[in-house]
Amino acid sequence: MAEFIKISSVESGTRLLRWFIRHYPGMLQRDFYKLCRGGQIRINSSRCKGTEILRDGDMIRVPPTLQSYQKVNKTETGEKYSLSDLEELRKCIIHNDNDIVVFNKPAGLAVQGGTGIKKSVDKMAAALFPYDKISLVHRLDRETSGLLVVAKNQKAAQILSNQFQNKTAYKEYLALLHGTVAEKSGTIDNYVAKGRVFDDADKVPTGVQTQRAVTEYKVLGEASGLLTWILFKPKTGRTHQLRLHSAYSLNAPIVGDDLYGITRDKLDDVFGSVLTTKKLFLFAYKITFVHPSTGKIFTLRADVPEFMQSVIKFLEFSLP
Repeated sequence: MAEFIKISSVESGTRLLRWFIRHYPGMLQRDFYKLCRGGQIRINSSRCKGTEILRDGDMIRVPPTLQSYQKVNKTETGEKYSLSDLEELRKCIIHNDNDIVVFNKPAGLAVQGGTGIKKSVDKMAAALFPYDKISLVHRLDRETSGLLVVAKNQKAAQILSNQFQNKTAYKEYLALLHGTVAEKSGTIDNYVAKGRVFDDADKVPTGVQTQRAVTEYKVLGEASGLLTWILFKPKTGRTHQLRLHSAYSLNAPIVGDDLYGITRDKLDDVFGSVLTTKKLFLFAYKITFVHPSTGKIFTLRADVPEFMQSVIKFLEFSLP
């Protein structure tokens, strides 16, 4: 028997052919058009040509001949994601216009696809906006949550990429550190390379390529001499910069950092009731840039993720 599938808001705006190729990747285009001409594929019980644009609530008739194909989203890089995954990412959108879409990215979701990565923002955003040219203009670590700006056309991508590369776009992060920080505000200015920090470029071993890393910081609160609530303003964008500066320059690694952190046994004895997750407590909460179309300064703030909210409330810390 034929199967009837209701189009969700996630797939609204998708062309019928693209929808079938996405859900039935083994189907040939010539077979698709043949089924349309024969009335086997229908939209809301009406015959179709295959070029129609789907809308939220449309009912698609899928003939029995296609039901044997695997119904899973796959990309050429081997990624897999479901409609529910797309819906969850859609809920993370905090701003959307003709040029950009801004996500409050959850911790654990990769920004860019690649070998061994099952889900990523770039591939899923391309599925959410099939008629836009989705381009990443900056990055967040997979473990880091918070604001991620994505361009929707080539012009916006070029303008925004230049801003992030030239550091005329500004990001601010909130983090919970395991330990105390001696100086309550200041600027960290040193060199990083392959997970190491060097205070003096002259002391870098021969053959090791370093990059200058600069971070401004301000302590916002402390708890029992074990935890520090801090604001970071990175002036450069090196790999794992804030994680390295926390662990080695401030001697207080970010809570949940399995790469540069230390054991949390002592911490858990005191705060185990609220620190119930192993997620990284690093959040990109504010971003400022010049909008690629209007030319006006554009600032966005995101809500702290749920896994951090309960901890911050328990410790009676406040936002900047």
